[in-house]
Amino acid sequence: MSLTVSSTVRLLSGNSVPLLGLGMAKNEDCVPVVVAALKHGYRLIDCARHYENEAGVGQGVRASGIPRSDIFVTSKIMAKEHGYESTLNAVDESLGRFGFDHLDLFLIHSPLSGKELRLATWRALLDAKKAGKLRDIGVSNYGVKHLEEIREAGLETPAVNQLEVHPFCQQRQITEYCTKHGIVVQAFCPLIRGAHDNPILQDISKKNQKSVAQVLIRWSLQRGFSPLPKSSQPARVIENAELYDFELVAEDMARIDALDCGEAGAISWNPINAP
Repeated sequence: MSLTVSSTVRLLSGNSVPLLGLGMAKNEDCVPVVVAALKHGYRLIDCARHYENEAGVGQGVRASGIPRSDIFVTSKIMAKEHGYESTLNAVDESLGRFGFDHLDLFLIHSPLSGKELRLATWRALLDAKKAGKLRDIGVSNYGVKHLEEIREAGLETPAVNQLEVHPFCQQRQITEYCTKHGIVVQAFCPLIRGAHDNPILQDISKKNQKSVAQVLIRWSLQRGFSPLPKSSQPARVIENAELYDFELVAEDMARIDALDCGEAGAISWNPINAP
């Protein structure tokens, strides 16, 4: 599998999104991290209103010296803000915080608001997209039921579903649905929050002379996901992108695949079963 830090995947809209991204959750001093990531080849920055650092991400993008048109920036709206008018207002507010005239991707952060508000929020994002404020729109933490709601309403299919995906929580039912319907799966928590003491992961790490973090991100890429590793340390962000001089062989991929524990393997909130 030939991959580089510049590798992209095509969305349903025809736009492309970089496969490797930088997650910005729980990062208060994000300018140095964003600058380091962009200078070392990252082109996807994953943010959210809930992270309270959209302004810092915007500042980091400008400080990097890399043209805004070369950078793919995502934000998300949490359930407490769901609704048609509140979503339109949130999009405008986020654009102001970033200091941008558009966002490349805007996601519904979770399905926790209920069907009526989920669909109202989705309609608002569709209208913001038509207005040129958003290039693509998608969802996060959506189970098959929530994705089916959108299809049954006759509305545009999400470009992306961002999920907790790593070897212990592979979300196979949802990811198979997404693949069937052309929805790109972005993987948050791909590094399992540093839980790297599994003997199989340690063995594969030693065999490939790579860190467990690098093995985990490489596994995610080879599975066809778009991983979003996060770190507040510029050096770690750079190391996490040093993935393109090795490939996991089929045997190693199979050993990692076999670690799946289903939903029991989740380490984050994973609200995929929300009513």
